[in-house]
Amino acid sequence: MPKRTSLTADRSSLRHRIRYAMRHPERIGPYLRRSARDMRLRLTHRDHVSYYRAVMASDTARDPRRAVGSRNEKRWLALGRMQFDYLTGHGLKPGQRMLDIGCGNLRAGWRFIEYLDPGDYYGIDISPDILIAAKKVLSERGLQHKLPHLTLTHDLTFDFLPEHHFDVVHAHSVFSHSPPQVIDECLAHVERVLAPGGFFDFTFDRTEGAEHHVLREDFYYRTENLIALAERHGLNAEFMDDWEELPHGQSKIRVTVPERDAKA
Repeated sequence: MPKRTSLTADRSSLRHRIRYAMRHPERIGPYLRRSARDMRLRLTHRDHVSYYRAVMASDTARDPRRAVGSRNEKRWLALGRMQFDYLTGHGLKPGQRMLDIGCGNLRAGWRFIEYLDPGDYYGIDISPDILIAAKKVLSERGLQHKLPHLTLTHDLTFDFLPEHHFDVVHAHSVFSHSPPQVIDECLAHVERVLAPGGFFDFTFDRTEGAEHHVLREDFYYRTENLIALAERHGLNAEFMDDWEELPHGQSKIRVTVPERDAKA
């Protein structure tokens, strides 16, 4: 498993940044360039979605795989396989319909598209640039006949999607880049699109210390606070312990609708 920074560390603090820079002087230059870029983008894009869409446009222009957090092709394939194996081992089956929030350039999505029946994969993302890259992956993999949906969105209200349609909703490495209001919006509306007996899996950057963010790109949350937020929206939430055993630096929570409230 990749070595995690201490779960109690505040990565936004000056002390942490100085100590990190002393250990990794080769990363000072890239960090300063990223800081300057993000400051410029924040000045021209006031709301978070517009800002992060601009971040994705910048990252995708350099390398679509790095834009979704994969340093090379091998890692891109490995992380996609990890998501696919976990989800198919924990409830996803052919014949079900899947909503993939933040589908990116189909790092895992192409495997889900291949596995599911035609038309049963629906990917959404805030970045038109990464969706163009996704269409290229779809073509390269020869999956046009699966007729997946790839849709641009500006929020997570899902107001353009039908009620109780999706058996599985999935958001990998989305909340790790989202402020609290975006997560709250998603949890407030996801029940409407979940089919009876369905579930919503999401990953997040976990901290056991103070919640914080770095450059408003990377957000760190306490598990109990995300679970409490889901419960405030009438949902059940469970920390997925076995995901922690896999070689990925994020954590995972599964959200379900209490059976007594599930709608037919």
